[in-house]
Amino acid sequence: MRYPDLAVLVVYLIGITWFGAQFKRSQKSLRDYFLGGRKTPWWAIAFSIVSAETSTLTVIGTPALAFTGNLGFLQVVLGYLLARVVISALFLPHYFRGEMYTAYELMRVRFGERIRKLTAGLFLVLRALAEGVRVFAISIVVSIVLDTGELASILLIVALTLFYTFEGGMTAVIWTDFVQMFLYVAGAILSFFVILNEIPGGWPEVVRVASEAGKLQVFDFQLGPPTEFFSRTYTFWAGVIGGCFLTTASHGTEQLLVQRLLAARNQAESRRALFASWIVIFFQFALFLIIGLTLYVYYQGAGLAPPEPLDRIYPDFVWNHLPAGVAGLVTAAILAAAMSNLSAALNSLASTTIMDFYRPFERFKGKAQRSDRELLRLGRAATVVWGVVLVAVGLLARQWGSVLEAGLSVASVLYGSLLGVFLLGVLAPRVQEKAAMAGMLAGFLIMVYVKFGTSIAWTWYVVIGTLTTFAVGWLASYVHREEPSA
Repeated sequence: MRYPDLAVLVVYLIGITWFGAQFKRSQKSLRDYFLGGRKTPWWAIAFSIVSAETSTLTVIGTPALAFTGNLGFLQVVLGYLLARVVISALFLPHYFRGEMYTAYELMRVRFGERIRKLTAGLFLVLRALAEGVRVFAISIVVSIVLDTGELASILLIVALTLFYTFEGGMTAVIWTDFVQMFLYVAGAILSFFVILNEIPGGWPEVVRVASEAGKLQVFDFQLGPPTEFFSRTYTFWAGVIGGCFLTTASHGTEQLLVQRLLAARNQAESRRALFASWIVIFFQFALFLIIGLTLYVYYQGAGLAPPEPLDRIYPDFVWNHLPAGVAGLVTAAILAAAMSNLSAALNSLASTTIMDFYRPFERFKGKAQRSDRELLRLGRAATVVWGVVLVAVGLLARQWGSVLEAGLSVASVLYGSLLGVFLLGVLAPRVQEKAAMAGMLAGFLIMVYVKFGTSIAWTWYVVIGTLTTFAVGWLASYVHREEPSA
């Protein structure tokens, strides 16, 4: 046991949990609990978006990608920028018409209650599966530090994160994200210089070795035959097109990110937060990829074998090679990324459960409207239930391979149906509920086949699923003509 490092970790865990719980006093209604009262400044939302978009998968998965490959993942990040243009033009104007709590209320307005429940249910499944991968990624870090089993590692972080999310709602999520983002970026920068100091020759040596190994390549414009074109993960075309579709789905249709955009004071501030977040996102991915390159040069020069699985490469180096105290700080930074994303997932899962399922059910049954205090209590109860679910899914995620690519590919299978039906809603006025549902079903079935029956790279998943959903929904509107929903 390295007591200075453990002391730093304990101080961080107690401090961030205490800080998040302080926002309990401002939680008086569902508007406060799920949207932060719509009082949060755009710059805080921007940093919160960054925290949600990067997560532990970025912190421990991205260096592993550069260790085995090159800088090609940055091509996907360029697609993230294009997606923000699409979201600002197509989705934000609709979200800020009226008082919306979730992305799926837009589907109710456009198509009807069944589509709302279908898209909200799809989100719940998608987020639970994808977050399960992230929860497992947390256990990798904690098990290295505390030498605990995976179950104990998962329970520790989920319990602490659940506590402050339960108490402080979206306000706690955003402001703890703000603090945690600076912590894990600072930790990454610090670890980069420590690794660099371990390499004889410093940065020039990293550039030389990485260049000779072809690891400084960013762009890959090769086309090739169709089978090869669609099976290669990190090309310019797969990155920009696939990254655009992936981020349009995640930031434009998934409650985890949309909830943050809805928490802004108005549409203009929401748009400002969205674009500002990309600048930080690009910097972060570049930073963690470069850390992967320096780790590659370090291991090559020292003649060391990398740990297995390779996702352990960065946290293992941090804990075993950084000076006492510094290792604890950087490890705390990695946990910060994990907790910020987990808290957002818990709050968005709870908001979708209450707003898209429970409240419509009560109205259907003709029950009297509950008070704000009662609804707030239900929202907190839903948060606890989802915490238990994520622990269970996290234990199942151990068999899913690379944590970064596993998280992205799991999400990408379902994103196509979500994005496709949202695009039908804003771009195809003639398409009504039954046609849209037919499109979603077709998109999902195609993606199950693509995932398990082909060698197509995950970067194309959302593109294929979206185009299938949109095309089938649009064609179905001609086969089965419906009256527009009221």
